[in-house]
Amino acid sequence: MQSIYVGNLSWGMSSEQLQEVFEKIGVVTSSRVITDRETGRSRGFGFVEMSVEDANKAVSELDGQEVEGRNLKVNLAEEKKKPTNSGYSREGATYDRAGNNTNYSNNSYQDSGESKPRGKKNWGGSSY
Repeated sequence: MQSIYVGNLSWGMSSEQLQEVFEKIGVVTSSRVITDRETGRSRGFGFVEMSVEDANKAVSELDGQEVEGRNLKVNLAEEKKKPTNSGYSREGATYDRAGNNTNYSNNSYQDSGESKPRGKKNWGGSSY
């Protein structure tokens, strides 16, 4: 199965209507219009799942086609990118979840066994 990204959907389009559009090309395994969690309104895009052969045909035939007054953007969907590590980066330095700088193997805090200093920074204004 191949997942297809469908963008620029009309705000009123349902998952069933999206499926009907793609069923003209081939067998649709699933279709869903993505909605806002809070309001329940369409976010203007969705996903359709079809066989690889039908998906390629759908992309070539439906990309740019007008449906309900909007020109669809149809592409093969890409896998979600997963984070490369569980830490975070700031100004070129990378830290793990414990707050240890992972860029330097000779980190004086790690070598001495001391914990990394924490607290508010004084940026030149009045101190708290």
